[in-house]
Amino acid sequence: MLSFSLLRLLRVLALGLLAGPVQAGELLVSAASSLTNAFKDIALGYEALHPGTKVQLNFGASGALLQQIVRGAPVDVLASADQETLDAAQSQGLVVAGDRKDFVRNTLVVVAPLQTPVPVRLDRLEDLAQPAIARVALAHPASVPVGRYAQRALESARLWPAVQAKAVGTQNVRQSLDYVARGEVEAGFVYATDAALMKDKVRVALVVPLELPILYPVARTVGSRQPAEAAAFIQYLGTPAAQAIFARYGFAKP
Repeated sequence: MLSFSLLRLLRVLALGLLAGPVQAGELLVSAASSLTNAFKDIALGYEALHPGTKVQLNFGASGALLQQIVRGAPVDVLASADQETLDAAQSQGLVVAGDRKDFVRNTLVVVAPLQTPVPVRLDRLEDLAQPAIARVALAHPASVPVGRYAQRALESARLWPAVQAKAVGTQNVRQSLDYVARGEVEAGFVYATDAALMKDKVRVALVVPLELPILYPVARTVGSRQPAEAAAFIQYLGTPAAQAIFARYGFAKP
């Protein structure tokens, strides 16, 4: 009984620490890991235009962010790297459908370590099946959008079983990038924007073809304690100033 109560207490504390004490003018934005660098600059730009408002940022895999909201995290805005996460949030009545919009577009790529003792040919998805590539960083498809994009591409190329056997599962796209950068795997699936952050450690081996574009949606949560600020932040993401920041980090317009 004691351990069960302790577990519940720890969960409550974790949710509370996610944003800290909610105060007037504070806006908690949960965003996909691949948005980390861009959103940090976006937050500064928004705060400059809205004195008195502090944007608190919480990054993680889109699926994990959704589960935090389900468990009661005081999130005002949810920005996902895929449509499925927002679809799930919308179907559960957790976000305001009328505020939902796509704000940037990304590209899926396969990266390899820039420095390797023996260069490995990696020009096509089929090359991932060769014996020389023993480990492939792949975010968990069940909770991470980049993993789902990769799985779909591999299934379309009839390569999923072969690559899945080599997969080193990661919690988010940044962890996949780190594994490749440190040379712990021979290849990994990440977004083009993430690969651009480590040009000195990874190289883009190939751009992965997808049937549908990778569009990032954003929406205000139904439980937002700052609904007006949340709506204003979402609108700001589409402004020329915000889009210029996204472009600087390699994102394209939706």
